[in-house]
Amino acid sequence: MLGQQIRAWEVLDDRVLRSIAETPRERFVPADYRDLAFADTEVPIGHGQSMLAPKIEGRILQALEIEQVDEVLEIGTGTGYLTACLARLAQQVASVDIVPELVAPARARLAELELRNVEIEAADALAMDVPAGRFDAIAVTGSVPELDEHFIRMLRPGGRLFVVVGRAPAMEARLVTMHAGGTWTTASLFETVLIPLINAERPEPFVL
Repeated sequence: MLGQQIRAWEVLDDRVLRSIAETPRERFVPADYRDLAFADTEVPIGHGQSMLAPKIEGRILQALEIEQVDEVLEIGTGTGYLTACLARLAQQVASVDIVPELVAPARARLAELELRNVEIEAADALAMDVPAGRFDAIAVTGSVPELDEHFIRMLRPGGRLFVVVGRAPAMEARLVTMHAGGTWTTASLFETVLIPLINAERPEPFVL
């Protein structure tokens, strides 16, 4: 998996590759799909959600350039695999998932790996009221139709946000970097398609 998929997608950061190698992906895949644990594909995990393809997870981890002193927010815990990789790189990880049924199993998997620097909660990330400048890095594992300030304002100066923006079939992975003074820049990383965050597609307000 590391050679054929992740390195082939230009994921070459040694710390990222080590975090992936040290996290047993097969333990995070639903039993019915265990044979797809290392396949270059998304894996259904129930509730209309999917586990990201390994190459996408590798690109997320590399793009965020997580340091050992960083506090990280993950939007969309899923099975907890990317959460575990983030925990190996960061000082502290907060992860939220809107599907309550996914939270307890993810907690159990991380506990089995003795990763104790993670807190997982059931919550709608789009409704979260987080103080500005709270996190050094944010990983959004579902897509949003448009980029707005909701997640960006949670970043500290120097903080990084990975998010996929757009509507199928045209979506773009972006890295947003927060600068001093509350300004930010956005870089395009690659094209992909991810399942939208639940509640991300909000209806347009009705106007008479």
